[in-house]
Amino acid sequence: MHPKDTNMIRNSKVIVVDYSNPQHANDLVMLLEHYALDPMGGNKPLADSVKQNLASELAKIPNATSVLCYVNDIAAGLINCFHGFSTFKCKPLINIHDVIVHSQFRGIGLSTQMLKVVEQLAIDRGCCKLTLEVLSENSLAKNIYTNFGFNPYQIGVENGHAIFLEKALQ
Repeated sequence: MHPKDTNMIRNSKVIVVDYSNPQHANDLVMLLEHYALDPMGGNKPLADSVKQNLASELAKIPNATSVLCYVNDIAAGLINCFHGFSTFKCKPLINIHDVIVHSQFRGIGLSTQMLKVVEQLAIDRGCCKLTLEVLSENSLAKNIYTNFGFNPYQIGVENGHAIFLEKALQ
């Protein structure tokens, strides 16, 4: 790791988002917009209605949690996640929905720092696991998640692994 990277990590902090805090709300939207404009985020800007309402809508969802990572007081990373439930374990879980590191801060370990905070939140809340989905061609993210301990979900080798599907609704 380059000394500059070490200093950035040293000057970073991860916090749980307060959706009613205007600075947190602005940083959340800015980072999500940055991700949306990235090829892995779809290369399209967020709709104005999303930008204007995201934080207030997330605040209405009791199972929503987000963490922001700041480097030298600059918003550098974001994870949005939602509490779910494992019927097989009869315990809560946390699904990580978005993992975002601003392109200026990639490659210095911020996603791992944020994942550690989310993992601790899950442990503190009695969760049995963390889940997430990742695009099959996002090798960098897949390496980060694998190094953090994530594995493809499967019940048995003979049954294959889980596939994430979606159906868009009008």
